[in-house]
Amino acid sequence: MSVLLHALESIFSLDYLTTLFTRYGYGVVGVVVMLESMGLPLPAESLLITGAIFCATTHKLQIEGIIVAGVTGAIMGDNLGYLLGHYLGLGLLRKHGPRFGLTPERLLLGRYVFLKHGGPVIFFGRFVAILRMFVAILAGANRMPWHTFLFYNALGGVFWAGGYTTCAYLLGSEIAKLSGWLAVGFGAATLVVIGVLFVFIKHNEKRLTEEAMKAAEQDEQLKAPLP
Repeated sequence: MSVLLHALESIFSLDYLTTLFTRYGYGVVGVVVMLESMGLPLPAESLLITGAIFCATTHKLQIEGIIVAGVTGAIMGDNLGYLLGHYLGLGLLRKHGPRFGLTPERLLLGRYVFLKHGGPVIFFGRFVAILRMFVAILAGANRMPWHTFLFYNALGGVFWAGGYTTCAYLLGSEIAKLSGWLAVGFGAATLVVIGVLFVFIKHNEKRLTEEAMKAAEQDEQLKAPLP
């Protein structure tokens, strides 16, 4: 029990966050969000949340700066990802994608959702980890008009970075008012909620993948050779 409590206290300790954000400031947020949006498996969402909590509990950075860095990184990363997808094409993504976590199943899932729903998936894909990493590349590979992509991309970046950061900032402000066992208990409850959401997302990813597999057997557009 003492080991668990120590681990929980370490998670909510500001020592690591202080070192990270003091050394790199807003730049680390923008760069990590940008690279994840290009398709690299980085913890951008977690960094936004911890950055917001850092702001709320230390006041050494401004929450507005975290939001601007997150939105800017998201828009820039998605546009670079769009260009990669446009010039690489689906054929090369299918060949080399598994090295970066873009498995054939996830590629099929992305194409299925993208081709069925178009622009809105750019917006809502920002809130789902797997889609967030690859939706820009898929948009470029499927030759989505850039102006349409840019609109949904910017809208999703603003709501995603702004929404998560603001909520985490308010959460951090409440945590800062607590102390001792109460703070640890509140933090543990937060971890449980996050864990439940993660399981829910993974479950639905599996369901959607199965649906995409079935749809691919009947959808001529999905069965067509990749360019």
